[in-house]
Amino acid sequence: MKSLCLAILLCAFNLVNTAFAEEKKPSLGLLAEWLTGSFSSQEQAESDSAYFDIRLHMVPIWKERSDGIWLYIEQAVAGNTDHPYRQRVYRLTTQEDGRYRSDVYTFEDPTRFAGAWKDETPLSDISPDSLILREDCSIIMEYDPQNEAFGGGTVGKDCESSLRGASYATSEVTITETTLTSWDRGFDSQDNQAWGAEKGGYIFKRMPNPKGMN
Repeated sequence: MKSLCLAILLCAFNLVNTAFAEEKKPSLGLLAEWLTGSFSSQEQAESDSAYFDIRLHMVPIWKERSDGIWLYIEQAVAGNTDHPYRQRVYRLTTQEDGRYRSDVYTFEDPTRFAGAWKDETPLSDISPDSLILREDCSIIMEYDPQNEAFGGGTVGKDCESSLRGASYATSEVTITETTLTSWDRGFDSQDNQAWGAEKGGYIFKRMPNPKGMN
């Protein structure tokens, strides 16, 4: 009888712990909030010449949609921010297993939207059906409560890339309230690195975001 009571108590304790953990799990909105803003790798570039001073801007778009949280992204070298080298759309969702997912999209003629992160309603002239999904390039993330950070990356070698002789690309990210670490790399068919930082990811620090800032 005592064993049965103990088993019931343990079961109840585990159920309470599981419910508490689920309650404490950050919302998708918090991930979007930490991603939204303007970031700079200036500090890292000044301390290590292997890295460039990059500006990264992420802003919400299509806020009325209910199929995830959509973000528009621009990356450009400092001093040349009118000509971003990367423009993407991310769609944030929560998977059935509780992990967070960021699908990556491109679109035709992106240069016409250069600087759109400053607009009140960025990319309002297009809709998701005009986007091109980068198949197998989604970022899968989990929350680390000990370090108060979201982290994860692409899965496997199926994210195709032909840049500089690469065969596939990988991405690893760590996101906190004030920093975003991003390590994008390309590899050839023999798993030799073809492009991307070699020492580790770019460390972007959050910066003030007045609309005129570069």
